[in-house]
Amino acid sequence: MNLSHIRKDAACYITSPLVKVLSKSKVTPNILTLGNLGLSIIAAYVIATGKLLVGGILVLVSGLFDILDGALARSTGQGTNFGAVLDSTVDRIAEAATLGGVLFWYLFQDNNLGVALSFAVAVGSLLVSYVRARAEGIGQQCQVGWFTRAERVVVLAIGLILNQILIALCLLLVFVFLTVFQRMAHVRKQAKTRGAKWVS
Repeated sequence: MNLSHIRKDAACYITSPLVKVLSKSKVTPNILTLGNLGLSIIAAYVIATGKLLVGGILVLVSGLFDILDGALARSTGQGTNFGAVLDSTVDRIAEAATLGGVLFWYLFQDNNLGVALSFAVAVGSLLVSYVRARAEGIGQQCQVGWFTRAERVVVLAIGLILNQILIALCLLLVFVFLTVFQRMAHVRKQAKTRGAKWVS
């Protein structure tokens, strides 16, 4: 069993009881997606003002909303192309917002290392998602990777809750860029196997 299957099984285990309840309500996947966005923006503000424990909890809850929207869409047959694009877009905004909150908190603390790490992790996180989107845009699969959004959310949330953000950011910095290179290598391998040409 590979890592992507483990993630899917874990997400299913976590979300199944909640999806059963939500499927009987009027809550739609898009409402959950927008809820993820709202919670992430609130979390960013809370983190920027130094309430790290509350911010960490909000990051975890917003991450739960993120996996629930897709699970609910699949369970109820409410999935749409627009919903998929909305979900992906909101995920990028949400992640940038929370890391922006961390960056601003370090900025207020006059901590240049924290500011630099926050920015670098934000760039790396966006690249992880971009490489997959670009690869799938040219017809290649790219779901590999050690640190997808789920792992990034958990590590950042734990760092906030334990007030060990620098350690969390250092871990994220290493693994997000390793994941970028891992995905690039995966795409290159597929291109070589299929004899595909790179399209810019």
